[in-house]
Amino acid sequence: MHTTHSDGTYSPAQVIELSRLSGLIALAITDHDTVSGIAPARLVAGSSLEIVPAVEISAEFLGREFHLLGYFIRMDDAQLLAGLKRLCEERTGRFWDMVERLRSSGIAIDEDELREHRGVEVLGRRHLADVLVKSGCAGSVREAFDRYLSDDGRVVVPKVRLPVAEAIRLVRGAGGVASWAHPSYDCTEENLATLRDLGMEAVEVSHPGRRPGRERQLRSIVAGLGLSVTGGSDCHGPEPARRALGARSVSRAELELLRQKAAG
Repeated sequence: MHTTHSDGTYSPAQVIELSRLSGLIALAITDHDTVSGIAPARLVAGSSLEIVPAVEISAEFLGREFHLLGYFIRMDDAQLLAGLKRLCEERTGRFWDMVERLRSSGIAIDEDELREHRGVEVLGRRHLADVLVKSGCAGSVREAFDRYLSDDGRVVVPKVRLPVAEAIRLVRGAGGVASWAHPSYDCTEENLATLRDLGMEAVEVSHPGRRPGRERQLRSIVAGLGLSVTGGSDCHGPEPARRALGARSVSRAELELLRQKAAG
């Protein structure tokens, strides 16, 4: 199984076609704070590719931003949908607040590009970076982040995040398996044990930013704590190449273990 996002520059049809070309048997759509991309992907995929219902929730752990993946969730779970709706509304407000900060800084944003984003369910910095590139204010998405949208950038508005315990509860309540997305340096055995005790059941150990030695270390820690393995490229579009669809994944056996945990 491979994990990706549908909120980038690929259409659902392109996502499915690239997944097939990569030889994948299952694809988890893990858009940020929404499940709206799953149904279109399933419609295009038909029976040739399993689309795992999933989500990536903006959460907070130990005072830092924390992304929680939820796999095999029930997409009609009322509490999960209510929590995601709240986050989406906050994200939308944040997006337009950052637009105003850019304008106040004298950045000339193409109004036609902005109009295309009105009414979009989930808006984030990646979308704004695309607008800046198309407006000629940055040469690439990376440059847009470096110049304007980095975590400590002058126009960035803090993101509203759910406490990690609440995010885990929402995933588990919707019948899903909760996993730590692209864990960073603070993914220690102690922190993993704390999260496991809160109900988290897996860790994304396979990721483009993970060195082989660190991945082996994480696999050992995860196994010792009785947690499962997830993985994916964190693909939001064609760039960068190291995050291409199919670049990272998990085995069929690891997929089935996640399925069993969700069913249990």
